[in-house]
Amino acid sequence: MIPLRDLNPRHEPPFFTVGLIAVNALFFLYELSLGPQGLELFLLDSAFVPARMFGGEGGGGLGVEGASILLSMFLHGGWAHFLGNMLFLWVFGDNIEDELGHLRFVVFYLAAGYAAALAHAFANAHSTLPAIGASGAIAGVLGAYLVLHPRAPIVTLVFLGFFFTTVRVPAIVYLPVWFLIQFVSGLASLGAETSATGGVAWFAHIGGFVSGPLLLLLLRGRRRRGPPAATPLRLPDRGHYRTGERQREL
Repeated sequence: MIPLRDLNPRHEPPFFTVGLIAVNALFFLYELSLGPQGLELFLLDSAFVPARMFGGEGGGGLGVEGASILLSMFLHGGWAHFLGNMLFLWVFGDNIEDELGHLRFVVFYLAAGYAAALAHAFANAHSTLPAIGASGAIAGVLGAYLVLHPRAPIVTLVFLGFFFTTVRVPAIVYLPVWFLIQFVSGLASLGAETSATGGVAWFAHIGGFVSGPLLLLLLRGRRRRGPPAATPLRLPDRGHYRTGERQREL
């Protein structure tokens, strides 16, 4: 099921959600410019590798690898990876930014990304594969969205064999199903040999999703939104008052 949009109004333009998408796009274009061999060398050298966090592969611990985690949040492994992540960020990110405010939203996003990377690292401590992608941070957005807007309808693209249709699925159904898929897949991946073939960082998704509500609790505070702009009330001429019309005006 692919989310296309949510039917959930916002109060302010999602400047930083759009900004994060733009930054991800710039990094992805840079990756494309490197070519296959150059990209492989770049990822091995600069992206987050769990084994290095624990001192293996010449790593220097979490303090040294923190910059690699930050960089890896903006790198992607291909068009499908990039476009899928940006779609989820666009659908769900604006309402979290609306709730937290612009700057707090960026702090939330980056903190969720770090939480996701740490969850992946502890579940795959000996992995020498670069772990890249925004999906861990975006999973945090999904976890927060479930807490804030459980009844919001998500317009979802559903494939039925050779046909497809759209349905409205409430967030309280869509997001737990998404998390369950990540959780079951993560458990199934434990003990599997992925060091040579790669795969999906399921525990990054799990860790990011779980961190979302916790970070929301820490960062939400009290959002003060100004009252809606006052609309001048035009009263009808006294000579034309009728009881029913006056009641509807008031």
